[in-house]
Amino acid sequence: MKPAKTRQILTAPRSWRDMPWGDYFRDALTQQLQPYLGKLYGFHMLKIGNLSAEINTSHCPISHQVNVGEQGDELQVIARATQLPFESKSIDACLLAHTLSWSQDPHRVLREVDRVLIDDGWMIISGFNPFSLLGISKGIPGLHSRAPWSGRMFSQMRLLDWLHLLNYEVVYRTRFQVVPWHRQGGKVISAHLPALGCLNVVVARKRTFPLTPTKVKKSLSKTQLRQTVNATRQFRNMKDQDSG
Repeated sequence: MKPAKTRQILTAPRSWRDMPWGDYFRDALTQQLQPYLGKLYGFHMLKIGNLSAEINTSHCPISHQVNVGEQGDELQVIARATQLPFESKSIDACLLAHTLSWSQDPHRVLREVDRVLIDDGWMIISGFNPFSLLGISKGIPGLHSRAPWSGRMFSQMRLLDWLHLLNYEVVYRTRFQVVPWHRQGGKVISAHLPALGCLNVVVARKRTFPLTPTKVKKSLSKTQLRQTVNATRQFRNMKDQDSG
């Protein structure tokens, strides 16, 4: 398994239109997210990256939505995903639509998003599936320098492992196929062969309590208390004998 951090300079596309079938990827992803965007609540939402900024989140009850990225026409805040200019625990939800795919250090991005999210805040992550036909075609000479093949592709299990280490509860995850002639995705592959779906989606919620409860150890046992009491009695008896 390749390390998450890389020295390779990655240039993210400024729009979904900068990649083949980009509009279809965007529309299919938006369609998949609609039921869960409607369940979010709070005051502030961040859409990190140019691709996130183009996802239609108008059905989300969170009214104050801010697009954040390094450069682009749809952005309100210019900043890196690893250095978000927001206070800790001030954001209710963060959307990372393929943000990790073009990140040199995805671990750092996740830690920074975790910093700004409130307790019980929401994190939505999407990316390309390396085990899909799209992911396998990345090995074709000449494609690795073009989007979407120029981006990094992380398996869903790897994303789940990262979120588990940050103590996030995964409430929804799926993989689905997108075909150019159907904007809602390939229903046959998505239903019967989801592992081959080209898009990964994970919706997780930040938790402040351990997901695995642990037993609390007693600080003092009865045996230790008895020894302390006996020692006190012996000290008092010796003191009475000296005074007598």
